[in-house]
Amino acid sequence: MQPNYNQTKAKLSLLPLLTFVGIFLGAGLYLQSQGVDYAFYQLKAPVAILPAIVLAFLLNKDTINRSVETFIRGAGHSNIITMCLIYLLAGAFSAVASATGGVDAVVNAGLSLIPPAFLLPGLFLISAVVSTAMGTSMGTIGAIGPIAVAVAMKTGIDPALMAGTIVSGAMFGDNLSIISDTTIAATRTQGCEMKDKFRENLKIALPAALLTVLLLVFLTPEPQVVETKPFDWLLVLPYAFILVLAVIGINVFVVLFSGIVFAGCIGFVGDYQGAAFLNDVYKGFSDMQEIFLLSMFIGGLSEFIRINGGLDFLAKQIQKVTSIIAKWHRQVADQLGIAALVLTSNLCIANNTVSIIVAGPVAKKLAEDGNISAKRSASLLDIFACVMQGSLPYGAQALLLGATFKISPWDVSSSSYYCFILAFTAICVICLRRNKA
Repeated sequence: MQPNYNQTKAKLSLLPLLTFVGIFLGAGLYLQSQGVDYAFYQLKAPVAILPAIVLAFLLNKDTINRSVETFIRGAGHSNIITMCLIYLLAGAFSAVASATGGVDAVVNAGLSLIPPAFLLPGLFLISAVVSTAMGTSMGTIGAIGPIAVAVAMKTGIDPALMAGTIVSGAMFGDNLSIISDTTIAATRTQGCEMKDKFRENLKIALPAALLTVLLLVFLTPEPQVVETKPFDWLLVLPYAFILVLAVIGINVFVVLFSGIVFAGCIGFVGDYQGAAFLNDVYKGFSDMQEIFLLSMFIGGLSEFIRINGGLDFLAKQIQKVTSIIAKWHRQVADQLGIAALVLTSNLCIANNTVSIIVAGPVAKKLAEDGNISAKRSASLLDIFACVMQGSLPYGAQALLLGATFKISPWDVSSSSYYCFILAFTAICVICLRRNKA
C-alpha cells in the first residue's frame, strides 16, 4: 500500500507519536519535580503509548476492522518480529552468561591485567569489553559501579571522573555490541546486517575510544595497586564466542542460540544446574518484555503514520532545516538530519533504544532520499542515541552511578568524555567521508 501524501493528513498522522513523547516526557518531568527516584523510568513506555494508539485509530478515519488490520500489519512486519525474536535470544544469553559468573570473571580478568599507571583507561576498557559482551550499559554499570567506587576511595581519584569513565566505557559497548537492544533496533529499522553495522560503527567508535584512552592516561593520578578477586578464565569464553561468530558473519539467530547453549555448557562444568539454566533462559525472555511490547506497538503506530504520509512530511521538514548544508552536499545534510532526529528523540524520551525505534522509519526515509547506505544510517542512529543517553543527567546511567557514588548525576554526565568525543568524531566522519556513505 503506497502512502497517500496530503500535508494536512500527514501532519495529523504525527500527532499520536507526539502524544506518546509528550506523555512519556511529561510524566518524567512531573515525577522528577516531586523528587521521585529514576523519574523518567517510572511510567513504562508500553503503557504510555496506549493513548497514542487510541488517538491513531480515531484519526485514521477508517472502519475499526480496517484500522485494526493496519495496526497489526505494522506490528507484525517482518522487521518488527525479527527484532523481537532477537531481543528474546539476546536477553536469554545475557541472563545465562551472567548467572554462571561470566560478568565477574570478565571484570576481575580485566583488573588483573591493568598496569597501575593506567587505571582510568584500564577501567574504561574493562567497561567497554563487559558492555560489548553483555549488550547493556545498565548491566555493565550495575556490575562495575560498586567496584569502581571502592577503587576511587582507595586511590583518591575524583568520583565524578571515575563515574564518567565507567559510563563512557559502558556506552561504547552498548553502541557496538551485537546483542545490544540499540544495535538490534538500529539494524532492523534500517534493514542491514549486524556485522555490516558493526564494521561501519567501529570506524567511528574506535578512533573516539583511542582519543578517550589518551585523555584518561593524562588524567590518571599517581599509580595505585588494586586487589582483584580470583576468577576463572573459562567463564570469559561465552562472550568471546558470540563476538567472534558475529564478526565473521554467522546468522544472528545461530550466534545467539549457540551462545546460550555454550554459556550453559560452561556453567555445567561447575555447579550450574539444568533447572537453573532453563529458568535463566526464561528470565532473559522476561527481561525483554518491555522493549518487546514497545517495538510491536511502535510498529503498529508507524504503519498509520506511513500510510497517511507522515514519514514523507517529517523527512521533508528535516531536509528543509538542513537545506543550506544540502547545497554543499546532500548526503552530509541528510546524515546530520538523522543525527539531529535521534538526538532530539532521545533528549525527550531519555531512552536510547526507544528513541531509535521512534526515529528509525524517518531515518530510513532520509537515508533512501540521500542515497545513504543502510549500514551508515543504522550506525548513525545508534551512535547519536548513545551520545545523548550518556550525556543526559536524567538518563538511567547517570542516575544509577550518581546514586552509587553519592554524587550529582550532572557530575557523572559532564564527565562522560567518550560521548562528547564520539559525537565530534562522528560529525568529522560524516563531513570527510561524505562520498562513501
